[in-house]
Amino acid sequence: MNVLVTGGAGYIGSVCVEELLSAGHTVTVVDNLSEGHESAVDKRARFIRGDLGEKAVIIPALRESKAEAVIHFAAHALVGESMTNPAKYFNNNVGNGLQLLQSAVDVGVKKFVFSSTCATYGPPEKVPMTEDIPQNPINPYGESKLMFEKMLKWYQQIHGLEFVAFRYFNAAGASEQCGEHHRIESHLIPNVLKVAMGQANHCEIYGTDYPTADGTCIRDYIHIVDIAEAHILALKKGAQGFFNLGNGEGYSVREVIQTCENVSGCSIPVVEKPRRAGDPPKLVASASKAMRELGWKPRYPKLEEIVKTAWKWHQSHPNGYPD
Repeated sequence: MNVLVTGGAGYIGSVCVEELLSAGHTVTVVDNLSEGHESAVDKRARFIRGDLGEKAVIIPALRESKAEAVIHFAAHALVGESMTNPAKYFNNNVGNGLQLLQSAVDVGVKKFVFSSTCATYGPPEKVPMTEDIPQNPINPYGESKLMFEKMLKWYQQIHGLEFVAFRYFNAAGASEQCGEHHRIESHLIPNVLKVAMGQANHCEIYGTDYPTADGTCIRDYIHIVDIAEAHILALKKGAQGFFNLGNGEGYSVREVIQTCENVSGCSIPVVEKPRRAGDPPKLVASASKAMRELGWKPRYPKLEEIVKTAWKWHQSHPNGYPD
């Protein structure tokens, strides 16, 4: 299948491109490199540097690639920044996303796979979280993703667009070639591993008084290769709609730090800080719908397996990507 991937130079997108190509698909990547890295793009893919908001980029890319499907990763994704600069998130995640969506329909694309987030739920009413619980995002990032989800439903109803939207929990780990290198790193595992690499003096725990076994937040971690596999299945299967992606098992912040110590063999000092506003005590996915309707099954269900792949990549790329 001919697939156009937006954000294919980013953390999750680059691994999905790698897996798509290995599965026999033809891939064109569009990325403005505001967060991604050109050296992360698999050389087997065609790369186009450009913004989603530029019709002069998107329309020719869709037509020249003869795109039969779009996988849309490109988005701003820093929760804290969205609380100080909401316009940036609505302009890009909603406005530019709409430009892509309309362009895809205009050129006759039939399938659309969207990278959404568990942030659309906000603090959950129950755990593990299923796709039918209320969605009440508590930041502009989550709100922008929910707005795009709603647009997809209308485009399905009005234009017959087939879509799948994946609500990710905590993406983590690395493939052999691609790993996590954000210019502003907000994810726990790479920040903890920076200490093991000697690139930071300590890691930080935000909140130690949550109603959990050790007082720290619990999150569900999912390997990026497993995320990529779900997207490939979405292209093959007839299922449509919204799907959670997680392992269904949560780990506390302290458990993540301990696992990183075990894998790296390094002692990792910790500084405890007050809670951050809006951090729920526990976020764990029920991914049974994806397993049932897509035939998806994680290859990396355990945290230690995920951390091992991340540690291996960071050791071989101590400064991340060269560009």
